[in-house]
Amino acid sequence: MHGDVIGLGLESSCDETAAAIVINGSRVLANHIFSQIDLHKEYFGVVPEIASRSHLEVINGLIESALNDAGISFNDLSYVAATSRPGLTGSLLIGLQSAKAIAFAMNIPLIAVNHLEAHLYAPFLEGHGLAFPYIGLLISGGNTALYRVTGIGDMEIIGKTVDDAVGEAFDKVAKHLGLEYPGGPVIEKLAGKAVRREVLFPKILTDPGDMRFSYSGLKTAVVNYIRENPGAEKAEIVYSFQERALEVLVRRVFAAARRYGINDIVVAGGVAANSRLRQLLDEGKKGREKIIIASPKLCTDNAAMVAGLAFHYFSRGEYNDLTVDVNARAW
Repeated sequence: MHGDVIGLGLESSCDETAAAIVINGSRVLANHIFSQIDLHKEYFGVVPEIASRSHLEVINGLIESALNDAGISFNDLSYVAATSRPGLTGSLLIGLQSAKAIAFAMNIPLIAVNHLEAHLYAPFLEGHGLAFPYIGLLISGGNTALYRVTGIGDMEIIGKTVDDAVGEAFDKVAKHLGLEYPGGPVIEKLAGKAVRREVLFPKILTDPGDMRFSYSGLKTAVVNYIRENPGAEKAEIVYSFQERALEVLVRRVFAAARRYGINDIVVAGGVAANSRLRQLLDEGKKGREKIIIASPKLCTDNAAMVAGLAFHYFSRGEYNDLTVDVNARAW
């Protein structure tokens, strides 16, 4: 690995603690993740105090495991990176403060990374050549947004949710149906068991040029249907809900690509792991459009995407000093 740039990435923005080692922004040597789902599922959502305490308890062990798995030591690191925004303030602090300590002790550059940009970088860790511009669709429990990305650090938001994020809508529907948390994987699996596959809910319609998203109306329609039809089969309900929830994502992202004349479409975030969404995206292509999407393991929060993106800031000499702070907001 002589001559290679080796980065340690840390991620602690919400309810996953992660540490990863990435070479030259593209080759993942280790990617360790601790999920807090079991800690939060009884509350059907992330409890900030529990999340930050858990990050503090496991992050040192994850860093050690990542270094051991990669067969390197702190002395081999070229830089250390951590998510600094957006996210839960207490959680973000654990990862960033850990990165600061390593940067200071080892006298290596510190790079603070935007969590959203890191998600969009994830597919480029798996053989996709990094090229600009592209349309980015970021979909998770906390984010549903469209971006026009023209370079590292150059992201223009062109549409976002005005209420619930799509992943949040999945969680809320699952809760009303008495399903497990998080709702996305459970609903996807149950929807696959639907037999009749009837249309129970209307399409989410807005002005043709509108790039925004809204899920509150669909969520309310599902809740009302459950209340009015207590004997309805859950598989049929979630199938119809999932079709409507995903269909609007597909319409919006292709509309954005055609409006801006951009063929490359990057889809990232936890909901990007949904197999039905991947099928709809493939079916929606017309002509030269290219869907760039990470494998499911890199769709959810991870540190490889943090270390990989940070390589490009490192290469440009764009470092952060030890006074850099966290921010709950994206920008």
